[in-house]
Amino acid sequence: MTDLTVSISSIKMDNPSMLASGILDETGDSLLRMMSVGAGAVVTKSIGMLPHDGHPNPCIVETADGYVNAMGLPNPGMEEFAEELRVIMPTPAPVIASIYASSAADFATIAVSMEEAGAAGIELNLSCPHASGFGMEVGTDPATVGSIVAAVKDAVKVPVMAKLTPNTAELVRIGKAVEEAGGDAVVAINTLKAMVISPEFARPVLSNRYGGLSGSAIKPVGVRAVYDLYRELEIPIVGVGGICGWRDAAEYIMAGATCFQVGSAVGTVGPEVFTRIIEGLEAFMGEYGYPDLDSMRGAAHE
Repeated sequence: MTDLTVSISSIKMDNPSMLASGILDETGDSLLRMMSVGAGAVVTKSIGMLPHDGHPNPCIVETADGYVNAMGLPNPGMEEFAEELRVIMPTPAPVIASIYASSAADFATIAVSMEEAGAAGIELNLSCPHASGFGMEVGTDPATVGSIVAAVKDAVKVPVMAKLTPNTAELVRIGKAVEEAGGDAVVAINTLKAMVISPEFARPVLSNRYGGLSGSAIKPVGVRAVYDLYRELEIPIVGVGGICGWRDAAEYIMAGATCFQVGSAVGTVGPEVFTRIIEGLEAFMGEYGYPDLDSMRGAAHE
């Protein structure tokens, strides 16, 4: 039998798939639905201190290989979202709360609120490429990243992971800063800064002009990032970016990922993508003699 169970510290999953932050994760019901179609864990929409409207429409455009979005971190704020989590607890699979802020102290405050609401872990959004003052703007300096991770680790008991941006030459240094500050894992990668222009109107399509590219087009970038991080870090790596099928998931695991997240494919393929990936991955592992994920992880480095 093939064993697909996996853990990141105290977060225990029946399979290595997670719903990535930002799609079908705004309500308790949508989180439960993703669990029902096979997600081993779910990550919430990024939540801030206060309600935030995000960018006006148009804020997302579909490309040949995925999406370019500039949502601008819309969310109801930590108090309202904490209530959204409380009403669905306990859940069949772990819920990891994605949070964002502009200071280490605010990150810690939001993390405490999410932990008290029942979140099994915290994902620090240090990588959104289209929200001024947040995300990538606080996540490209290793010292700043280290201070944020340390503050959150001091404030909560649940595992803390940091989602990293590919829009930097300091990816590995930032990953090391997370590890040295006591972070339990890194998540790689978030979207790539991108733009789509309408030839007819001679203008950028998105109201924010710039957005984040997701989908299968960025998978090779994500796989390379995980490969590089695995060579330098001891803490687990969660691979994300362009995973649409089991082969994509296998690439990330062989590059060094402990588990993986699926985002855009929930829209382009459908929520059943989780079941398809896990069934395909299990069949591949059985055929090629991998009894569990540990035996497969990092295989591309050997």
